[in-house]
Amino acid sequence: MRIVLIWVLLFVSFGAKAQVHADMRTTNWNLIGLKYDKQVKPLVWQVVFPPALKAINHKVIELPGYIIPTRVGNSFTEFMLSIVPIASCPYCGTGDIPSMVEVKMLKPIKWTDAPVLIKGKLEINDSGDSRSTFFLLDAVQK
Repeated sequence: MRIVLIWVLLFVSFGAKAQVHADMRTTNWNLIGLKYDKQVKPLVWQVVFPPALKAINHKVIELPGYIIPTRVGNSFTEFMLSIVPIASCPYCGTGDIPSMVEVKMLKPIKWTDAPVLIKGKLEINDSGDSRSTFFLLDAVQK
């Protein structure tokens, strides 16, 4: 029994591998990452969008990333686009909170765990409501 257990552990350890993902950082992702929160009074925080980030608001941009579904299915018109794969998402796996943009596609896109390239109009949500901070609207897959 002990020998069987050793073989199973060896098989599992050689079969396991760390998830490696492509670096999705681009100029546009770096600009999105400039957003920060500033404390304006005790227990009150305000989102700050630096001028370089505001400059791409309402502009058509491209973002590479990973599809993070927000609904069950295998084809989506709305999803989150993340700079890291779903296994690195703190809500779905492990890791820190990644940069994400809510995407609204013109046509459905099939789910994949491979990176995708999405093009759409960036909208910054500075209303203070609880929706996403960034949207990519009228998006298409490149």
